[in-house]
Amino acid sequence: MTAEEAVRCIESGQRVFITGNCSVPEQLQDALVSRATELESVELIQVLTFGRAPQTEPALAPHLRVNTLFISDNVRKAVNDGRADFTPCFLSEIPLLFTHGHLPLDVALIHVSPPDEHGFCSFGVEVGVTKTAAQSAKKVIAQVNPNMPRTLGDAFIHVSKLDLIVPVDVPLPEVHMADSSELAGRIASHIIDLIPDGATLQTGIGGIPDAVLRRLGGKKHLGIHTELFSDGVIDLVERGVIDGEMKTLHPGKIVAGFILGTRRLFDYVHDNPIVELHPTEYVNDPFVIAQNDRMVAINSAIEVDLTGQVCADSIGPRLYSGVGGQVDFIYGASRSKGGVPIIALPATATIKGETVSKIVPTLKTGAGVVTTRNHVHYVVTEHGVADLYGKTIRQRARALIDIAAPEFREELERRAIELRYL
Repeated sequence: MTAEEAVRCIESGQRVFITGNCSVPEQLQDALVSRATELESVELIQVLTFGRAPQTEPALAPHLRVNTLFISDNVRKAVNDGRADFTPCFLSEIPLLFTHGHLPLDVALIHVSPPDEHGFCSFGVEVGVTKTAAQSAKKVIAQVNPNMPRTLGDAFIHVSKLDLIVPVDVPLPEVHMADSSELAGRIASHIIDLIPDGATLQTGIGGIPDAVLRRLGGKKHLGIHTELFSDGVIDLVERGVIDGEMKTLHPGKIVAGFILGTRRLFDYVHDNPIVELHPTEYVNDPFVIAQNDRMVAINSAIEVDLTGQVCADSIGPRLYSGVGGQVDFIYGASRSKGGVPIIALPATATIKGETVSKIVPTLKTGAGVVTTRNHVHYVVTEHGVADLYGKTIRQRARALIDIAAPEFREELERRAIELRYL
């Protein structure tokens, strides 16, 4: 049936899941928005989404209200204006909200490949949260698209489990790798020194992870176990840098929950046995992650205080993103044999034309602690590496001041003395 016909089954007061990342079912989303004024108090559960978010328009607030479990650019203003909600949760635990009854789902809007000869559709580029959501929902509406790659792993749903099917033939949204800046390159050069041959990597997307990928050419026998990966992985596989031969879990396989990239990446993962996508409650489980020896986790931050507390989801009280998989992978890597948990960030940021330090005496009032000082091992800026694990507050403060921007070190030292850290 058409998208307009399919969404007629959604009723007022229901909770509806919308799959995200590069898999947003835009035709279903638009059809639901078009009939929004016929509905009241429909809760839309989503995580990371790209592209348009018409469901957050102010006029639709009484009809459709987004409850996001990660704040992406397209819903940030709605959340901070109070027109949309944010539910903090570790990425590894989001699917459990559906299965354990905290957020029971009435309807799931998903985006899948056409069924194979056995009747199985692949969730394609987004398996992580979507598979469990689809299995948990009372009704599943599937946008079936020949442009969705058939990814392998624990990535399938049988056509008999789809209540309503909407055939479409549209390209997937694409996300391009960041341009390699000189600053990201300097940070990446310090990270490269921490990565041993035979490591298994968690890399995200953005300037620093992309810069790291571009500089891994001298490493050997790397593997991938990550919540997401992008186009940069393809070149390293083709050059033999990533082969997964030394992985202790899923050797030879690239394991992830979802992918963000371009058509080149979508074509690469299609029916490719090297790549396995799995639900995020498996991929991001710290105790699964820890089974990868030499696990290297690279995550970012908004600011880090002199005791090692990491804020990564808010700017003061203003909500910015979410926990995501940072704690899952930092903790998992810390429990791995030879693991390397890394928080990487530029030493400064520019806010309203003013340069400020991202290494701070104390976090801003209202800032959220994502990774606690008890979990932190390595903090990396363009000025070097601070190894905080097992160190006193005095030692931590000194190490972090040493990797702060030079123009802020004197003030940071003065404040550290005032706080009795030094």
